[in-house]
Amino acid sequence: MTRRVVLCALLPSLAASASARAQEAARVARPDDFEAHAADLVSRMTVEEKVSQLMNDAPAIPRLGIPAYEWWNECLHGVARAGAATVFPQAIGMAASFDKALMREVASAISDEARAKHHEFVRRGQRGRYQGLTFWSPNINIFRDPRWGRGQETYGEDPYLTARMGVEFVKGLQGDDPRYLKVIATAKHFAVHSGPEPDRHHFDARPSERDLFETYLPAFRALVQEGRVASVMGAYNRLNGESASASQRLLLDILRRDWGFDGYVVSDCGAIDDIYKGHRIVSTPEAAAALGVRKGCDLECGSTYRSLTAALAQGLIGEKDIDVSVRRLMLARLKLGMFDPSERVPYAQIPYSVNQSADHDRLARLMAQESIVLLKNEGVLPLSRDVKTIAVVGPNADEVMTLLGNYYGTPARPVTILAGVRNAVGPGTKVLYARGADLVEGREDPRAVPSIDTAYLRTGAGDAPAGLRGEYFRGRELQGPAMLTRIDATVDFRWDRGSPTSDLLARGELPPDHALPDDDFSVRWTGQLRPPVSGRYELTVTGDDGFRLDVDGRRVIDEWTTTSRARAKSASLDLDAGRAYDVRLEYFESIRDAEIRLGWRLPGAKEPFDEALEAARAADVVVFVGGLTGDVEGEEMRVSYPGFAGGDRTDIGLPATQDRLLRALHATGKPVVLVLTTGSAIAVEWAHQNLPAIVVGWYPGQEGGNAVADVLFGQVNPSGRLPITFYKSVGQLPPFADYDMKGRTYRYFEGEPLYPFGHGLSYTRFEYSDLRIGKGIVGPREGVDVSVSVKNTGARAGDEVVQIYVRAVAPKLPMPRKQLRGFDRVSLKPGEERRVAFRLTPATDFSHYDVSSKAFAVDRGEYEVQVGASSGDIRLRARVRVQ
Repeated sequence: MTRRVVLCALLPSLAASASARAQEAARVARPDDFEAHAADLVSRMTVEEKVSQLMNDAPAIPRLGIPAYEWWNECLHGVARAGAATVFPQAIGMAASFDKALMREVASAISDEARAKHHEFVRRGQRGRYQGLTFWSPNINIFRDPRWGRGQETYGEDPYLTARMGVEFVKGLQGDDPRYLKVIATAKHFAVHSGPEPDRHHFDARPSERDLFETYLPAFRALVQEGRVASVMGAYNRLNGESASASQRLLLDILRRDWGFDGYVVSDCGAIDDIYKGHRIVSTPEAAAALGVRKGCDLECGSTYRSLTAALAQGLIGEKDIDVSVRRLMLARLKLGMFDPSERVPYAQIPYSVNQSADHDRLARLMAQESIVLLKNEGVLPLSRDVKTIAVVGPNADEVMTLLGNYYGTPARPVTILAGVRNAVGPGTKVLYARGADLVEGREDPRAVPSIDTAYLRTGAGDAPAGLRGEYFRGRELQGPAMLTRIDATVDFRWDRGSPTSDLLARGELPPDHALPDDDFSVRWTGQLRPPVSGRYELTVTGDDGFRLDVDGRRVIDEWTTTSRARAKSASLDLDAGRAYDVRLEYFESIRDAEIRLGWRLPGAKEPFDEALEAARAADVVVFVGGLTGDVEGEEMRVSYPGFAGGDRTDIGLPATQDRLLRALHATGKPVVLVLTTGSAIAVEWAHQNLPAIVVGWYPGQEGGNAVADVLFGQVNPSGRLPITFYKSVGQLPPFADYDMKGRTYRYFEGEPLYPFGHGLSYTRFEYSDLRIGKGIVGPREGVDVSVSVKNTGARAGDEVVQIYVRAVAPKLPMPRKQLRGFDRVSLKPGEERRVAFRLTPATDFSHYDVSSKAFAVDRGEYEVQVGASSGDIRLRARVRVQ
């Protein structure tokens, strides 16, 4: 009785408390004015609540109706690290398309998938990392040196091209609704950031003022003022002594005061730590946190901002400084519609079915087709679909990583270049394949051994179905009920940052209570292995994280440990043809990437090098697929192989393992077509002198194999153009850590490149004629109309990328050799001619940064307007005088 009275007495109190919370949330519920709403929310927060919102993993504030939010998301060339998503070509490849309209279309598709995935996550009650709407893309740093491992993430070496492609990407991501942002794009890394990767946490970049304003900042300014980008990410490095993520000059003076930026600034991950740990600008986390906020960094990727409460107590910062940043972050979330009913937000209606849709797959293939650059062709391309025998050779021919680059999602059906060739050839053509060589010296590729084909796997004895029985569990120990049981044709899976059930759940093919987490799950495969021939087999398991393999009840491989990257372990076994062997493969995923493969080498298999030469001798033509992958070039990696260090390269030549094989293939006398997958320039001078055809496919995305084959067999006329200079050797480059632009990129390089910026061949020919300049003498702010006729004089339809460059004829100050100031992709049928027009303005297109006046200026005098097919293939010239 007493207990009943106490409970009854508590009920009114609890109800009143709940009512008060609801009323407080209602008082601030969705006013039409986002600014007022953001300010109101901040005014109701405690200091501790304000501080909690300034880090990427922001907790909920239930009494204000603010849900938890994780700000960290990536979409460099597709929604990344969030499970299944369409993977478009890596950013450097998309830049090679020189196609602004297509870039916006791709970005719009990416943001469609981002929105659909986000709302699906929210429906499941998931608000974790890589599940939000604030994306840390694009990377618009200038790819000033081909040794930089992250150059693949950029739009190349030219400020103008970077700005044009970046603006389109931002507009495609953020959408055009007058009230809501589709997603938030982030221009990164502000500023003067392009390696070396191992030094970024303590490096101080010191460019000249002219290089700063003429090379490193223009793309950021364009994205802020033209693209209206909603977020900017500060870089790790210092700029002239100031942390780029806590810089009065960069973040407050240039970005906000001069450019009018009204969004929020986020630090790169751990960059606030670097203020006191790496750069040692201050000595404590409290001082670093206070400096970051006071100097314009609103949001930290990290946890040092937890020290802001202590910094307040120490008088290092005022609460009003914190209020400004919190208000900006709340405003961003309001503009995304996060506090509004989903029916009011148009972008919330995008169905999950857009994710990896057929339309997006076609778009990925189109972008890959337009990105492919034909560097050289002596008539061997295009290949006939009916050629009798083709040998496809090389470490990148059948490797999914060559499609992905870095910061990628998980494609449903990635098409390697080998698969693309097989898809493209006629029914009478035989395609031989041999890997031939490792990617680089000293690296055992964990994916070198092919997976065991389903023909040799059975789920049980007798006439049991082909494949293995897979049981999928929550947790690492294969315990409890299986959440999913199915027959897997082979064991060859890359779930990356997702889980085996992510897509099944989103498509409604699995109930929510059977979902596996993205981390911390395990799988057991059981069945039988039926070898085709007798002899010694090498069984190989590749995995990230732990795995173990039993054959006929005997443990033959045991790697039940966590690991930072995929690795392979092998066991040699004598197996008899016609006999069935019981197999049991167990696997667990800890955190981050998830991958598992069961493979083998058959008895009597030749050495890879010899196998490749044998295939070449039996073929009519050889397609060698080599270059790099994101396993050896990228962001601050633990990589140390000849020519590679810490994510960067120390040499820009083709890795020695591949070079040896390529020369041996050439020595067979068979024509060899070199296909390079890469995120940066590779010095292939020997190949240029000796091989009949060279193609750059970049990291071409999930449809990359089909797109490369489309070009090789002439279904598509190549039209990509180099967004970077290909040098002959590393000896042509200045020191990597020197941020002076002298001697770098087509704008300042005085030597002879292997292939110039803007270069790209076609299977047809284009003729330029009748260059016209509207006015020969103009004032600084007058428009200069430029037009030229371009005609397809060949037998195939094709796209020409018409490029316009400007140079000062007799400059009073050092000036670039030439600068891209316009481009247009034109589709022409055989015999078709079209007039292509541009408009230049001297105040922007002929100008330089004047250090004394701290502003851009135009010198009087003559300027040459150049029109052509690349920076090294100028077809027509005319002069303009500025008075």
